[in-house]
Amino acid sequence: MPELSPCPACGGTFPASDGPTHRYLESSPGCWAAYGEVLAREYSDPVYARLHRLTVDTYAVQHPGRPSPQTIQSAAGHLVSLCLVLERGKSAEEATQAIGAVTRNKGGYIWLDPPSSRGAVTVRDVQGAQSAEEHLSWVRRWAESMWQAWSSHHQTVRFWADEASGTSWQIGRPAKGFRLQ
Repeated sequence: MPELSPCPACGGTFPASDGPTHRYLESSPGCWAAYGEVLAREYSDPVYARLHRLTVDTYAVQHPGRPSPQTIQSAAGHLVSLCLVLERGKSAEEATQAIGAVTRNKGGYIWLDPPSSRGAVTVRDVQGAQSAEEHLSWVRRWAESMWQAWSSHHQTVRFWADEASGTSWQIGRPAKGFRLQ
């Protein structure tokens, strides 16, 4: 049995490795490799890919990195997407368009302190799925677990989602770094 190593972000245990990681999403090499396997499965079969938007968003917010302009923008976009898909029933295409709006609003977001617990589900659970149905079920549970983990920031993310999806009653843009309390 291979030696297991914990991921510093999600807390999941993965085979120890000195392989690559993402340049700003904080993860262990084993966790990053598991994510790569999940993505490969989704890219190779459209049935598995039905919830691909949730897979990408969930991994990103479970591994948000450390505060920097890039990680702030990344976390904001992926949290907005989770909000739109999970709470508002928007399509993956609509969520992707909202991420584009977040990306264009450079410097318009603040760092949200990640939750101390990153949820009970990790990419390892998704990786272990034995069928498309099980894969989709794990992705959904993983996304819902992470959205719930970020609940202390839901009010802020909902405001950002309104802005990004064009559904707010905007009179003007909020001041840079605006955050609802």
